Amino acid sequence: MTSPRTHATIHSVKLDDTPTANLSANPAERLVDAIALPIGRWNREARLLFCNAPYCRWAGRPSDELVGRTLEDLYGPEAWAVASSRFAAAFEGRTVHYERRLTHQGASARWTRAMVFPDRNAEGEIDAIYTIAFDIHDDVIEREALHAAQKRLDRFTEHIPYPLTYIDRDGVLRFVNRAYAQAVGMAAADLLGQPIDQARGAAQWAQHQPFFERALAGEAAQYTRLVDKLPLGPRWLRTSYVPDFGDDGRVQGAYTVTIDVHDLTEAQQRLQRSVERDGLTDALTRRTMMERLDAACMTCATQPVALFFVDLDGFKALNDARGHAAGDAMLVALAQALQGAVRAEDAVGRFGGDEFLVLAGVRDAAGAHVLASHLLEAVQACAVRCPGTQPVSASIGYALAPNDATQPLGLLQLADHAMYAAKRSGKNRAMHCAGLD
Repeated sequence: MTSPRTHATIHSVKLDDTPTANLSANPAERLVDAIALPIGRWNREARLLFCNAPYCRWAGRPSDELVGRTLEDLYGPEAWAVASSRFAAAFEGRTVHYERRLTHQGASARWTRAMVFPDRNAEGEIDAIYTIAFDIHDDVIEREALHAAQKRLDRFTEHIPYPLTYIDRDGVLRFVNRAYAQAVGMAAADLLGQPIDQARGAAQWAQHQPFFERALAGEAAQYTRLVDKLPLGPRWLRTSYVPDFGDDGRVQGAYTVTIDVHDLTEAQQRLQRSVERDGLTDALTRRTMMERLDAACMTCATQPVALFFVDLDGFKALNDARGHAAGDAMLVALAQALQGAVRAEDAVGRFGGDEFLVLAGVRDAAGAHVLASHLLEAVQACAVRCPGTQPVSASIGYALAPNDATQPLGLLQLADHAMYAAKRSGKNRAMHCAGLD
């Protein structure tokens, strides 16, 4: 259809003062009709000289209502406003395209791409142009939907209050949203294209890098930490690193999202503390102490420990004389005194009632004896700090691991037996289980 011979055959159907419909006897014209695309031929006045059968169906009119009329007559000023510059370009020898949504098809109007190209005669002169229309409605609708989705995504990522980034495999920042730029106090333009360790500082990135590397290995990872120097003061933040898998299954980079988990973390800590700590004395609970004892016995071969069983003497008399409020105050003061008598890494727990356990690392039996004396003194000093109370002392029994026992329950029973032996021996004293008959 594009050879000079074909062109000459098609436009040899001459139009006199009254244009006639397209004849279908010519083989070239039948070929054009067989092409399932609307094809039209136009002169310099933008009048339709020829159209094939698909064009008639596309226009919704027979050929005798189309041929001889201008594009503006057929489809209106708006259609001509879009097409006019393309027609001019085709008469200058160029092939051009344009898109528009048809108006002549009413409610079923569809998007079309029109290709406009010159029709040269045997001498190479352009005395007409061709148009071919392609239905691109589904493509345009899909493109518009994708564009709209992208705009929504852009608005979402830009306005979401959580910092978002994308870091490629080489550790280079390829995307940051507004919240991230505000959080780090830098402009997005100064961050994009920069290695993350340079943009955020090597020391700070070193804390995040292990989680980024886990994402590059294909595993999602989270990093929770307490961040200072924030507008609302120190806050717990959690950054999630999510791998970005390419079509080939390889990880191309990692997405990060940082959220404020301050309230949640504090609630979890309060819950954990309520499980680990006695509600009255803030000493460790019996359950937690047994867990600590289990762990200590597993390593006692290289890290010897002593377990002290502390039971108050005269506590019932104090409760009877001054009431339970005074007794509770004494227990709180006692827990604080015991904690003050040992190191921070040692454990003080309330076993029940007025019974306490102390688990501490020691070198040998001599060291355990010295610590037992300190604990007795702490109890006596505690009673002095609680004026108006009845004299209170403590009976303490203790056992060592691994010297006396290596199993948690065995160690606890030995310390308990030693404590009762101290009571039978006159109270207000400490006894080692090894000295019992």
